[in-house]
Amino acid sequence: MVMGLTTGLWVSAQVRLCDRAFIPATVVRRGDPDAGTVLLKVNRFEAGVTVFTQASTLDGEPAWSRGTGPKPVSEPEADAYIARHVDRDPDVWVVEIEDRKGTYVIDGKIV
Repeated sequence: MVMGLTTGLWVSAQVRLCDRAFIPATVVRRGDPDAGTVLLKVNRFEAGVTVFTQASTLDGEPAWSRGTGPKPVSEPEADAYIARHVDRDPDVWVVEIEDRKGTYVIDGKIV
């Protein structure tokens, strides 16, 4: 997230950016509106699913990591990862992005 921006506002902005790019995006789980963690489930359909989790660089800058590993996984595997994360952190947000063409650009560095 951008410093000073609430999670709820950042999620709303991402959904709006996707909408403007004709990329379906849905908030499937709402977490803490001010400081909840975000999971981005990017579904590329035949190309698989990747769940990105919030992280930070060594310099403390916001970043993302591939929670489901370096290669895309099946949707049931992604959903199982999300369910485990939600069990540990009830304040987590989950945003699903249906990106069949691979045009979504994640906001931040991937570590």
